[in-house]
Order: sequence, then C-alpha cells, then structure tokens
Amino acid sequence: MDHLAYLDAGSGSLIVQAVVGGVAGVAVAGKLYWRRLVDRFRKQPTDRH
Repeated sequence: MDHLAYLDAGSGSLIVQAVVGGVAGVAVAGKLYWRRLVDRFRKQPTDRH
C-alpha cells in the first residue's frame, strides 16, 4: 500500500501554532482556576473589636 503523506512548510507552521496556542490557553485557564482555588481556602481575616 502506498500512502501519500506530504506536509509542506505551511502545514507544519499551522500545526506548531495550534499546539502553542493550545498550551497558552491551558496555561491561562489553569492560572485563573488556581487563583479561585487558592482564594477559596485562604484564611479570611476576622473583624474582632
């Protein structure tokens, strides 16, 4: 069986951009959710007079 698979420079660039964009998106989402998680468990100051 002959499989004709060809990736030119434009295809490779598109794949690299998709991977980098996905990693950046996951990093931003992780940062936001990490902050929410930490804020939930952070000790709140109590007002005692």
